[in-house]
Amino acid sequence: MPITDIPIFSMLRTKMEWHQERQKLLAENIANSDTPGFKPRDLEMPTFDDAPRPAVGLTLTSGAHIGAVGQGDTNFRAANRHNLQVRPGGNAVNLEDEMMKVAANQMDYQAATALYQRGLGLLKTALGKR
Repeated sequence: MPITDIPIFSMLRTKMEWHQERQKLLAENIANSDTPGFKPRDLEMPTFDDAPRPAVGLTLTSGAHIGAVGQGDTNFRAANRHNLQVRPGGNAVNLEDEMMKVAANQMDYQAATALYQRGLGLLKTALGKR
């Protein structure tokens, strides 16, 4: 069974790809902060709601429990941003907001890679490869 067939790894990979694409857009926003008429862009968070469910269902005994999830969609959609404050030159980039998003994006990416590495470590341990 290839590792790509394990739902948690494919979801983490999708999440990391999303963070990479978002980082590119945020960097473009910052680079164009002085470009007249430039509107900042962002990506919607990927959802895993339409992911295939496992063959064996899990029973949730509490609303606080986390349900089973499957593979995600790698087609990321641009987020609609409303209420942008536009400067006289027509530029709507707020550098402070963009830098906060960059920092949060980096922390989330690091968390996803740490989870991916831990999962691989668990598989190696289970296979006796450590």
